[in-house]
Amino acid sequence: MQLITSESEFDQAMEQSSQTPVVVFKHSTQCPISAAAYRQMESFAETASTPVYLVRVIEERPLSNAIAERLLVRHQSPQVMVVKSGGVTWQASHYDITTKAVTEAVNV
Repeated sequence: MQLITSESEFDQAMEQSSQTPVVVFKHSTQCPISAAAYRQMESFAETASTPVYLVRVIEERPLSNAIAERLLVRHQSPQVMVVKSGGVTWQASHYDITTKAVTEAVNV
C-alpha cells in the first residue's frame, strides 16, 4: 500500500486510474474495525497487481474530506473504493471490506 498525504498525490492516483483500476483505502489508525479492514487490505495488496493507496483519515482529515467530495461518496471509515477513469465503480466500509470482495470488485 502506498500512503498518500496530499491532494497532488491523490491527483496522480486518479490519473493512474485512467490506465488501470486503483484502490483507495481510507483507514482510521485508532479504530479496531479499521485495523481488521487494514489486515484484509494488506492481504489484498500482497497478491494484487492493482495499486492500493492508503489515506489515514485522522492524520490527513482535509485530504480524506476532499476525496469524499471529489469522488462523490459519503465519508466512512474504514472505507475502500475501486476507482476506474476517475470514478468510483465499487465501495465498501467496515466489515464488508474483505480481500475477496475487493478482488472481485477490481476484476469486474
